[in-house]
Amino acid sequence: MIAPDDLTRAVEAVLFAADEPLTVEMIRAHVGEEADVRGALEGLAEHYAGRGIELVRRGERWHFQTAGDLAHLLRRDREEARKLSRAAIETLAIIAYHEPVTRAEIEAIRGVQISKGTLDVLMEAGWARPAGRRETPGRPLQFATTAEFLTHFGLASRRDLPGIDDLRAAGLLDPIDLAMAEMAIGEDAEDEVANAAEED
Repeated sequence: MIAPDDLTRAVEAVLFAADEPLTVEMIRAHVGEEADVRGALEGLAEHYAGRGIELVRRGERWHFQTAGDLAHLLRRDREEARKLSRAAIETLAIIAYHEPVTRAEIEAIRGVQISKGTLDVLMEAGWARPAGRRETPGRPLQFATTAEFLTHFGLASRRDLPGIDDLRAAGLLDPIDLAMAEMAIGEDAEDEVANAAEED
């Protein structure tokens, strides 16, 4: 049995040597199935908080990364910004908020067809992935976001995606979109009133 201090050091060493983020189960494969890996991870995250590197959790995986406010010091060459088309951005947002989602569902939400290339771009970027087939006629392919998506956008999980109130407060919603959303809410309320009157 590894003593707590030795366990923390072992978990730290495994994470440091890993070339990809690791799950608790993957770490246990190195340090022992009975080890309190979650406790060690929490201790390490606290130890590294506010330092030059930090231990972060992305979904169910853990890894070390440069502190966000210091990342610019390590960039020798300017990274070329990856520019996505409006269609790709909208498609990625739909996948993130509705996953797992099929191509037909994406098109229904956007109101237009998407080209195969749009999904290819998102998969090449590592932000979207096939997520199995829907058990409906035709068994359409579903799409979901990836751990790389969470890492790139600094999210611990999809629960951290901004809600409509957050987007409104940040001024990211188009006034026309807001008006349409309010009209839809008004129509829903009118339908409820009409349905209640019919039941009476």
